[in-house]
This record gives sequence, C-alpha cells and structure tokens, in this order.
Amino acid sequence: MSTEKKKHPGPLTQIAAGFVILAAITGYYLFQADPRKAGPAETAAEAPAEAAPAAASGVTRALATGTLAAFLVHPEPKPLPDIAFADGEGKPLKLSDWKGRVVLINLWATWCAPCRKEMPDLAKLQAELGSDQFEVVAISVDRKGAEASSAFLKETEADALKLYVEPTTKIVGELQSAGLPATILVDRQGRELGRLLGPAHWAAPEAVALIKAALSAPD
Repeated sequence: MSTEKKKHPGPLTQIAAGFVILAAITGYYLFQADPRKAGPAETAAEAPAEAAPAAASGVTRALATGTLAAFLVHPEPKPLPDIAFADGEGKPLKLSDWKGRVVLINLWATWCAPCRKEMPDLAKLQAELGSDQFEVVAISVDRKGAEASSAFLKETEADALKLYVEPTTKIVGELQSAGLPATILVDRQGRELGRLLGPAHWAAPEAVALIKAALSAPD
C-alpha cells in the first residue's frame, strides 16, 4: 500500500496565490467602475473620445487640468438653492439675481489662510473676464461682518472683487461646502457645473479656459 503523503503548499506558495486572487478582485471592481467597460474591439484612438464627451454646458473633465486638476465636473448640471446673502452696503441679494450670467461663487473668510493665498488670483480673473456675462461672486462667511471683510480684500489687493457677505454661515450648509475656500461654477440657469474645494490659481490659463467654456455654452 502506498504511504505517500499529500504535499501541502508552502507559505510562499500561499502568499503568491493570495496576491493573484487580490489582483483578480481588484481588476474586477475597476472594470465594474469603468462606465465604458471597454471590449476587445475598442482601439486606443477611440478611448479618449468616449472618456471626455462633449457636454451641453461646454464644461468637460478634459478642462480640469493643472491647477484645476481637483475640480469636480458634473456629468450634468445640478440644481442649486437660491442662496441669500448681501452686498457690502447690506442690500439683500439672491443667486437668482445673476440669472442669465455665468457665475463663479467663492466662499471665504478672513481667518482662512488658503483664501488669502487665492484671493488675488480671483481678483485677476474678475479683472480679465468680468462683464455683464460673467462675475466672480466671492462671498465672505466671516462672522466679523462687512467691515473686516472689506479690509481683507484691500489687504490682499483683491479690490477688483465686489464685497458680498453672509456672516450667519448658513450658506455653507446650503451649498454643502466641506470647508473653505470652496468655489462653485454656475451656469446661466443657476445650476452647478462643478466645484473645487481648496485654493487654486484662478488666473492661470486653465482657469480662464474653464470660464470661457462655460460662457460659450448655448443658453
């Protein structure tokens, strides 16, 4: 009778098998997460065209590059609440007052160090593209109010920006901002095209291209 013992895989063999299984699982989930689920017939030339389709808003993921690499572009415009705030004189305003214009909403505060860093660039963007078709609407949510916020704009050489305030900070929750600064691109119908949490060089060429794309979209 044969007394040959069954050979059991050693530790190294078991570890290698584990990595193979993990790789297979990871590949499966990555494939499931890919909205294109490319098949064998797909060519390399076809893939980029499908990955960045033209958007009716004019704003596509392909524009989120460089300093705006973290800018989240929505596949479709999203509705926004008609947020309320005020100008430097205390006049009540709402987002709907800008209907028909492209708006870049920026939430900031005087105590926010990254806000201080990006404020001059936002002012440069406003100086370059600001018109009856576009405005950078930078809204201070600082509880110190309009006086402190006005001084901050002057101190950071961001005088090209109009002063808007909402010291109750209610607007932060309404716009679902996870922190400051938060910047939201809004189309002419008052819908959100995309957003960025954190500072960016808003005077950079890629930022200008993003705004121009939104401006060129059909009404």
